[in-house]
Amino acid sequence: MYKLGLIGYPVGHSMSPWIHENLMKQQGVEGKYELIEIKPEEFDEKVKMLKTKELDGFNVTVPYKEKIIPYLDGLDQSARHLGAVNTVKLTNDGWMGYNTDGQGFVDSLRNRFPDIFHKGSQTLLLGSGGAARGIYEALMRSEITKIDVANRTTTRAEELIQDISAGISSQPLTLNQAESTLENYDLIVQTTTVGMSPGHDQMIMSLDHLTKGTVVSDIVYRPMKTKFLSEADKREARLHFGHEMLLQQAVYAFKIWTDTEPQAVPLLKEFEQKLKGV
Repeated sequence: MYKLGLIGYPVGHSMSPWIHENLMKQQGVEGKYELIEIKPEEFDEKVKMLKTKELDGFNVTVPYKEKIIPYLDGLDQSARHLGAVNTVKLTNDGWMGYNTDGQGFVDSLRNRFPDIFHKGSQTLLLGSGGAARGIYEALMRSEITKIDVANRTTTRAEELIQDISAGISSQPLTLNQAESTLENYDLIVQTTTVGMSPGHDQMIMSLDHLTKGTVVSDIVYRPMKTKFLSEADKREARLHFGHEMLLQQAVYAFKIWTDTEPQAVPLLKEFEQKLKGV
């Protein structure tokens, strides 16, 4: 009987219980997944109390992905590299922290567009925050060897590349520079919150230079089809949606906790209906 959960603030609208309860059914395991909302001023006290709940594992969402680290007994390579944790597992050595965001993105992208993963692929990340760092690190471990990073100013893009890059080709760009050279890329990933409801009419940049067949991804999942993806669709791009990453990173966390082989694809259509409120 697995005891799992999610800590963060707020967590009331999280889809994690639905996802993990369905993964339990899929894998034939018994368990419970609960939402554990922790106010910032109560964090130290409540996290210490979690030790007494004997949870088998829990997810971590904003604003605690970095704040949880001092309470852990160890980190996997990705979490250590990124300085952020979104999954914790109780092991014989204590609480171990993992980061499944980036690998969840890569796995969900590979599910839909496996042809994009080769050494000739030219990739562009828009944004240089925590999500961009996770995606960059995971893409760097894939077959892709060219990843440019565009930000409003290049300083943070340069820092991301310097912090994480390990032998791959990367160039920092301004958003204006990237906007004028979109035709150079096979994969474009929008990693910021621009376009998220209620700002669903916003776009991080124009897609006037986008070419047909480019894979365009937006990690925002509310709305499911952002303005950025809608404009890419008009230009006959191939679309990758944020909810696919959300589901896949949860699948990766479930795999860590249970040592099973859960699959995201069988849940995808029902998950989409759930997000649409159908």
